[in-house]
Amino acid sequence: MAKLKVMCARSMHVAAGMLGGAFARDGGHEVDFDFATVGVLQAKLDAGERADVLILSRPMIDKLEAAGGLVAGSPRDVARTYIAVCIRAGTPPPDIATPEAFKQALLSARAVAMSDPAVGGSAAVYVPTVFERLGVAETMRPKSLLEKNGVEVGRRVVEGKADFGLTLSGEVASVEGAAIAGPLPPPYGQETVYCAAVSASSAAPAAAAGLIAALTAPGARATWTKAGFEPR
Repeated sequence: MAKLKVMCARSMHVAAGMLGGAFARDGGHEVDFDFATVGVLQAKLDAGERADVLILSRPMIDKLEAAGGLVAGSPRDVARTYIAVCIRAGTPPPDIATPEAFKQALLSARAVAMSDPAVGGSAAVYVPTVFERLGVAETMRPKSLLEKNGVEVGRRVVEGKADFGLTLSGEVASVEGAAIAGPLPPPYGQETVYCAAVSASSAAPAAAAGLIAALTAPGARATWTKAGFEPR
């Protein structure tokens, strides 16, 4: 039996938690997930914290691989997510088909929920740049509800405190009563591919590779899709 520590992007907590739990039960292993934003996980790694399996954005995995921090050949793409417009299920979606329509939806909204950029998540950092490019940054500042993560963004929308939210599709799917109106219109959309790899410091590399195989197995695809991701 192996005891595995996994650092994983928080938006993947539903699917990764389910699949990791099944892997642990089937193999008699112990799997301890550390779910956090990519920014927080990067800070932990920079501070010297280690894990057996890392599930992070592809650029971060590439950086770690180049630095020799991963078992050679272990990185595998897991799933793709995108920044979505989150609405309350059953309500008419805003028109986001074109950049101009999306801009008008932002300007017309009473409040828009999004993750706090200070937290360091990929959507949190990216959304303010979209506001800048659209020329609405100052207008959006007082009516942006800044939340600690994408799940809280979805909850504010379901509660009616925000007209809609902007967060990763995987976060929306984990909130009961929330729905996805669609991705941001081109050229403002952003996709993130998450990749899993075995840390070079892992004391149980075989079990760590087994977990990654379970996360990327054909039978896992439905779990990722239901959680709002596109399996790779």
